[in-house]
Amino acid sequence: MQDNLVLLIEDDPDDEALVLAALHGHEGIEVRPLSDGVQALDYLFRSGAFAHERTELPRLVLLDLKLPKLKGFEVLQRIRAHRRTSLLPVVIMTSSKEEQDRIRGYQTGANSYVQKPVDFDRFREVVRHLGLYWIGINEPAPLV
Repeated sequence: MQDNLVLLIEDDPDDEALVLAALHGHEGIEVRPLSDGVQALDYLFRSGAFAHERTELPRLVLLDLKLPKLKGFEVLQRIRAHRRTSLLPVVIMTSSKEEQDRIRGYQTGANSYVQKPVDFDRFREVVRHLGLYWIGINEPAPLV
């Protein structure tokens, strides 16, 4: 596990840019952005485009729900189902206000559910706090 790596699974380039800006240079956090669910699983399980790379598990996964190729809930289910990734902290970060999405997120194993703020400054502040908590304060589960 790489102590300062955040895996950002986000298909919206504007939201990706906001997250990158909010976490840039903060506490040595490194962000690896991926734009769809298939890429994310390939990265985590060293398959597909990442089959020949020595990918490190992130300290945190920021997961959007509305992704191309494979939706966020399916990505989360597969993360939780695999021994290598079952204990990774996963924060759903979505624009969805649907209570059903929040319930399903927690039932599927999300560690947190954050609705993306519309306001730029608030969005940046929320992401900064997520980075501070999950990278700077939270003690990760030991790898199994």
